[in-house]
Amino acid sequence: MSIELIIFLAMIVTFLVCAFAFKLPVSISMMLASIVGGLVGGKGLPIRHLVEGTFSYIDTILVIACAMIFMKVVEKSGALDAISATIIKRFHKKPALLLCLVMLVIMFPGMITGSSTAAVLSAGSIMAPVLLMMGIPTAETASILAMGGILGMIAPPVNIPAMIIGGGIDIPYVGFEVPLALLTFPVAIFTVLFFGYKHVKGLDFEEVKGKLNFEPIEKFGFRIYLPIIVAIVLMILNKVVPAIPDLGMPLVFIIAAIVGLFTGYKIDILKETKAAINTVLPVLGILMGVGMFIQIMTLTGVRGLIVTTCISLPNALRYIAMAISVPLFGAVSSFGAASVLGVPFLLSFMAKDQIITAAAISLIAGVGDMVPPTALAGIFAAQVLNMDNYTPVLKKCMIPIIVMIVWAIIFIVFSPQLSSIIVFK
Repeated sequence: MSIELIIFLAMIVTFLVCAFAFKLPVSISMMLASIVGGLVGGKGLPIRHLVEGTFSYIDTILVIACAMIFMKVVEKSGALDAISATIIKRFHKKPALLLCLVMLVIMFPGMITGSSTAAVLSAGSIMAPVLLMMGIPTAETASILAMGGILGMIAPPVNIPAMIIGGGIDIPYVGFEVPLALLTFPVAIFTVLFFGYKHVKGLDFEEVKGKLNFEPIEKFGFRIYLPIIVAIVLMILNKVVPAIPDLGMPLVFIIAAIVGLFTGYKIDILKETKAAINTVLPVLGILMGVGMFIQIMTLTGVRGLIVTTCISLPNALRYIAMAISVPLFGAVSSFGAASVLGVPFLLSFMAKDQIITAAAISLIAGVGDMVPPTALAGIFAAQVLNMDNYTPVLKKCMIPIIVMIVWAIIFIVFSPQLSSIIVFK
């Protein structure tokens, strides 16, 4: 047994013991596992590398923090309620289209923050009573929320696993929008129709209307949507007019959040900013822990061992190994799976288009948010619906999960052909 394998096993065992036996936060468990990796690897206590690892994903951390502040402003200003009410009022006679738009609303916070938890707890909690009123059973409703949260996390414009995978081999997060949209939106449409269409054919709008909040759109009119419109315009402005400097996503979200302070209900910005950071603090901590974990793996040669192992696998076996190992590691953290396994698998597919492949692997990594014991998306979706446990949700989601993985693998296999069709920039 090589020393690199011993180090890796020591790190994994330390993490599992800390996270599951001692119930420590994932971020702290990863930090302790990194320390053990340094000690076992003969590097002592590598403070400098731990600090460097903590700041590996500082750009991503800034994006998430600013995006969550924006999401809080959108939610508290009444914009999210206005969007939900307007969609259902206008499209209740077209159940298939209505379900797709409801799914888009559920995905929206995840698309902005890169967090499945944010999607489930914000838009998911708002749309859950509406879905129930449409006649969709509890387990199916929770499944829609869970899968919507995961697919929102992977959909553009903010996809943290893709950022992590790209950062591992110095690919800038540019040109991912179209591949990610093609990977996520078709699966989202399939998922929501699979769970809900047969239940909403006879939707009675008069029954649902009482659960909707029409006050924001009636009180503030079109201006309630201005923060979202400003965010979208600023995101695409540099792509449409390259001469205009790219503001960067953190600044875009802050500008849009400032606009939101004047378009809807009055907001205590200091209180909501504090609440927003508290909400995403566990996610930010995980990113810091993942950074330390990867830094020590690189320092001790463990990362090289994993890359070599992935590259040496036969083609067919590589796809099978990726489809199984990445989601299973995602039970620890989908971000950790993206970094620890996503980067090596991307390197093993160097003959493929790198942007499409990285996007597809990020979709597979997202499945980890449904894998026990952490299963963030599944557990929170079950909690929103007041379910005793999330096992029924996991069982219901097996078919959409398989579809996600197969769809991602198809994209990887045909990425050279797809790259000539999709315009990235």
